Parts: sequence; structure tokens; C-alpha cells
Amino acid sequence: MNVFIVIAIAVLAGISGYAVKSTRSRSQSEIPPEAQALATGSDLGPDILDLLPIPIAVLLRDNRKPQKNRALSRLANGSTAILIDDAVDSALQRALNGEQVSETLTFSGPPQLICELQAGRLNGSGAYLVVTDVTEKVRTDSMRTDFIANISHELKTPVGAVAVLAEALLGETDQAVVNRLTSRMLAESERASKTIDDLLELSQTEQSVFENTAVIAVEELLDSVKARYDEAAHQRHIEIIIEGTKSTEVVGDRQQLASALGNLVDNAVKYSTDGGVITLRSIAGDEDITIEVCDTGVGIPHRDLDRIFERFYRVDKARSRGTGGTGLGLAIVRHVVTNHGGSIEVTSVEGEGSCFRLVLPKEAEQ
Repeated sequence: MNVFIVIAIAVLAGISGYAVKSTRSRSQSEIPPEAQALATGSDLGPDILDLLPIPIAVLLRDNRKPQKNRALSRLANGSTAILIDDAVDSALQRALNGEQVSETLTFSGPPQLICELQAGRLNGSGAYLVVTDVTEKVRTDSMRTDFIANISHELKTPVGAVAVLAEALLGETDQAVVNRLTSRMLAESERASKTIDDLLELSQTEQSVFENTAVIAVEELLDSVKARYDEAAHQRHIEIIIEGTKSTEVVGDRQQLASALGNLVDNAVKYSTDGGVITLRSIAGDEDITIEVCDTGVGIPHRDLDRIFERFYRVDKARSRGTGGTGLGLAIVRHVVTNHGGSIEVTSVEGEGSCFRLVLPKEAEQ
């Protein structure tokens, strides 16, 4: 149990218990104000509860209305706040009747809120309730489970394909068949290797502390990214052009920024139609730099825009596997931008293309 919960329960139980026991042998004026407050339900009670950083409520036996601290009041708003109030009141009444309450409640919101409620008696004088917001924990656990399932699938598929192809090669004497099968084995091996490389890069990006921070010429950075993908674009008759402010500079990790832009350009090449155009554009502001990667490709459905930066999320699974994507590229981009204290936006129209905008402060946050 959280140490704050233990302390809060101990404090509440001690004060309320002290108040009840002390009234038998001492006059009301001799009882400390804090104990009088909780014992009588005066205005000091909420003030005492507000000192606790965790959401908590107390219902004394002689009071009809529970005392709730600010942390509990701030936990939710709108219709969710009403539902939480009802759940708190119900749990306190049950605890007052001797029931030890421990339950998890999910409120759909928006935004979604998942809470753990724990309630019990206070030395016979009332009941306490502690609320723990576990929304982020549940979301993290769910993401971890999904991540393990996804990576298992992403690696199992090419490894399984290699095994099947190797079995088919046994005893094969036709050189044309051998060449075809070994070619497919090589492709599947490269696919597994690409997944592992992207996983390592994502892991390093998530935990990164800049080791090679430098002043980077944005125009030179865009030129190097363009040069890396010019050949792939040329094969599809796609033109990559650079526009923007000259002599623009940003402070950051060159390798990370090149990786982020490379992932965006790689996606733009893969999902652009033959004969399309990819534009790399830099726009200098007073305090930040905006770098755009725009294409005239297939676009992204509006329903998917909020999820494209999630690990392994694919707009079109069949199309992505056909182009060799791992579903990790945009997650890497997001973490690189976050590492630099920036933000990323995307606009897209199906059938017309997409535009990703990286807004980076000129002085990167460490």
C-alpha cells in the first residue's frame, strides 16, 4: 500500500480515536483543535484533510455528509465527478456498517478514469476512504501486454517463414527453385533484422540522454536525408525537393534528428504514388524551427491520425507488410521530437497526401 495511504489512515484513525476516547475523561476545551474538528465535523476537518496529497474522504458517525479533501475534488470533473461522489458515499456507508471495502471502478469519461477505492472503519467513530488513480498504470500495463504480443508476432512471422523455406530447400536440385527460395529467405531475414534494429533504436531513443549535442545546420541535415533516399525515390519516379529558410540552425542530437527525418522520408517514399513529389521544408521562427515532410501519396484516414505514433500501429496492415514497414518508425519520430522538447503534428487527406510538422526549439531541452 502507498506510504501516503498508510500515513493518512494512521493519522485519521489516531486523531478520531483520540477524540472519542478523550471526551470520556477530559473537557471539550482540553481536546486539541484538530481532534475536535474531526470529532464534531467542524470546518477544520476539511482543512486537515487538504494537507494530505492523496484523494481521501472521512464520514463521522454523527454526520450525514462526508468530508472530502481537495485532492479528491480535483480527481474528476463533469459527469465523472458525480459518479465518483456516488461511489464514495456508497463505500463510506458500507464501511461505516463494518464492511472492509476494496474495489476498482472504471469511468468511461472522457477522459477515461480508473480508480481503486479502499474504505474502512475509524476506531468505531466513523469511516475513511482513500482513492487511488490507476488509469496510467492500467494503460501502461495494457501497452506492455500489447507490445509483447506485437513483437512476438513481428519476429515469429519472418522466423517461421525462414524455417518453412529452409525445409523446402532440403533435397531441391532445381537451381531456379533454389534461387527463388533463398531469395525469399534473405528477404525474411532482412525483415526480422529490420524489426530488431528498429526496436533497439526505439529503446535507445526512449532512454536517451544527449551525448552528441551540437549546433546543426538544418539545410545540411535535410540535404543528407535527401541524399540517403534519392535512389529509392528515383526508382519510383518520385522527386524529393528542399525548400525553406537558409542558414537555419538548431541545437540537438544530429543522429536522432537524422533518424526521425529519415523515417518520415522513408514512409513518404513507400506510400507515395509513382511520379509524386516529396517536399522537405524548414521554417525559422523566433524561438523554434519547423521542419515539414510533405508528400503527394495515399494519405492517412482521419480515424487513424490519433494512433499512428503508437508502436506497431499500422493504418493498413497488408499494405505496410508489403512495403516492409515494422510499425515502429513513427514511434521513433515521436520520441526524438519529445527528447528535443518539441512537438509533432500531422495533417492528411486520403488520396492527396500527408504533411508531418516537427516543431523544435532552437535550444534543445536536456
